[in-house]
Amino acid sequence: MNNFDKYIKEHNESEMHPAELAKLLKNLNDHDFSEAIKRVPNDLVGDVALALPDRYFDDVVENLSIDELSHAVSELESDDQLEFMQELEDVDENKASKVFHSLDAEDKHEISELKKYDENQAGAYMQLEVFTANENEVVQDVIKRFAKLRKANELENVQNLFIVDQHNKLLYTIGLDDLLIFDFSKTIKENKALSDESFDSKVAVDTEDIKEVVNYFKEYDLSVIPVINKHGVLLGRITSDDIYDIINEHATEQMYNLAGVDDDAEEDEDVIKAGKKRAYWLAINLVTAIAASLVIGMFESTINSMVALAVLMPIVASMGGNAGTQSLTVIVRQLALGEITKGDAFRSIKKEVAISLMNGFIFAILIGIIAYLWFKIPLLGVVIGLSMIINLFMAGFFGAVIPLALKWLKIDPAIGSTVILTTVTDVVGFFSFLGLAKVILL
Repeated sequence: MNNFDKYIKEHNESEMHPAELAKLLKNLNDHDFSEAIKRVPNDLVGDVALALPDRYFDDVVENLSIDELSHAVSELESDDQLEFMQELEDVDENKASKVFHSLDAEDKHEISELKKYDENQAGAYMQLEVFTANENEVVQDVIKRFAKLRKANELENVQNLFIVDQHNKLLYTIGLDDLLIFDFSKTIKENKALSDESFDSKVAVDTEDIKEVVNYFKEYDLSVIPVINKHGVLLGRITSDDIYDIINEHATEQMYNLAGVDDDAEEDEDVIKAGKKRAYWLAINLVTAIAASLVIGMFESTINSMVALAVLMPIVASMGGNAGTQSLTVIVRQLALGEITKGDAFRSIKKEVAISLMNGFIFAILIGIIAYLWFKIPLLGVVIGLSMIINLFMAGFFGAVIPLALKWLKIDPAIGSTVILTTVTDVVGFFSFLGLAKVILL
């Protein structure tokens, strides 16, 4: 009996958690996975499928019927329903169409409403299920209504009560903890008047960039944010679990882009598709490598006259590349977190240059001594030391400037930064080292 079978046997459906089931399923081989996914309780299949890495979604779809998939979708919250259907469309459009048409009218309407938004807009990530009340309602009646909806499983993860007018325009927000200390016999409006608390809430507009909404959660320490349209009408809410997913996806995308890898392609099991995406960046890197080689070719006679130059040459370029990557990574990450503004861009550049120069002098002395002891040529240590300082200075400068410039041009700073930086550090490293050697040593 494997761990999945043991978990299923020892837990009732109400005790099972989708994340735990997904973790156990990932440890199974293909055959056991196909059998096990059929044993996941129908009400949990949708959440389990979304908790699994994307590459498992094909297997989930293959092993479930249209009715089972339809039931899985119907048990999800509206934002998760949209995500599930989009994943299903990527796997099998015909099956996705059948599942969609088998859903009830309300689910189809909600999915269609969310589909209207672009993937970078806040509306695409909101849940349409919200708990609202009119400020003239008596608190006791509101709590009874909430209890009824919660028992019917029509509401989940509710932390706030959204107060709206007769046109569903959002007025203010009350936390459930505040609601519980209100006078139950009075209306919400009366309780609000007696309270010293401010119930104004931070809101997101449905067409707003989701990255801005992520920043709201960070800056205001939010667990949920109401989403309104341009007229102030309450449309839905975005919860912290959705924000965690967005942050994780963005961090993964940044990391892949820095390595010249496409995140969507890497999630796909198609080797050819992933290979093509990687080949694109490798081809660009080949061009830049040739550019660096041309610089070396310019000093062919210099290298031929002193073999030591060929031995030491890669050290300068490698140190410059690593130093530049350090600066680049720090700046890209700070840009992603919104920690660098237009006003302090120069501060960031100055800091990275200062760090690179400091390290440049330290390692210039170190490699100068090593070069002298290795080849017994005093001025060779001076040449490689000066070259090290020049290249690390340029590495720090361009490692900071390149992502900032790309950001200013409204291009993702992670895309292409490493290729540009590698070209700069290689060309500057080889040119400075060989150029100085030609002037000083020959």
